[in-house]
Amino acid sequence: MVWFGLAWVWLLVLNLSLSLSLSFRLRAVCRIRKGMENAMRKVVTIQQAVMAEDEKYALRNRQAMSDRKILMVNIIGSPGCGKTTLLEETAGKAGFSFAVIEGDLETSRDSERLAAKNIEALQINTRGGCHLEAHVVEKALSSLSLGGLDVLFIENVGNLVCPAEFDLGEDFKVAVSSVPEGSDKPLKYPMLFAQAEAVLLTKTDLLPYVRFDRDLFTRDVRSLNPRAPILELNLASGEGIGQWISFISERLKEKRLKADNLKEVHSKGNRADAE
Repeated sequence: MVWFGLAWVWLLVLNLSLSLSLSFRLRAVCRIRKGMENAMRKVVTIQQAVMAEDEKYALRNRQAMSDRKILMVNIIGSPGCGKTTLLEETAGKAGFSFAVIEGDLETSRDSERLAAKNIEALQINTRGGCHLEAHVVEKALSSLSLGGLDVLFIENVGNLVCPAEFDLGEDFKVAVSSVPEGSDKPLKYPMLFAQAEAVLLTKTDLLPYVRFDRDLFTRDVRSLNPRAPILELNLASGEGIGQWISFISERLKEKRLKADNLKEVHSKGNRADAE
């Protein structure tokens, strides 16, 4: 009987110990979870603050380009999709002058390729950063010869995600996707394709050799962005480059016409105030 009583007491103590242990564990888990939630809120707050600060530089860049009537275009696409080749081919055929800000993690190979085509190109190496930022672009602008320039292309770091989230002060973004990447990219990376004012499909010369659903690609782009033109380019032969150049030329013309009209409105307003 004594042994039975001792066993019963031991079971009660063990049960109490387990209950207390579980209680302490639950409290510890709650504290850890609360700490993680607070940390995440701090991360989000810091990210929002950084992006808000960078927006100030983006506005300054946009104003600087507007004052000079220079069209600034942010070209975004995966590594190897043909962004640099696009600019090389543009150089020999465009009726407008342009310079390039080149964004890469490392090396100056792309800017060297453009320099070989007599294109002024300024290389920015992010040293691991996945995108360019507006304050870096502002510094680059001070190193470029902007006088007499018509268009400034920014070839962003090869990436379909981060560059789409950051405003550099550009007039618009251009999305570049190549046939070998597959036809499913628009819906996988919707922000870029929704924001872009033109979508370029490059390396179309590989269509006979690669499984690529052109109808799916077009349909997905249209579901995100009904208005952006989809331009197909074979940069090996130059096919489609004329459409690209016409698109940029038209947007440059529109920007300068808008700037002239705005200047005229301000001029009329000043004359009216003087009277």
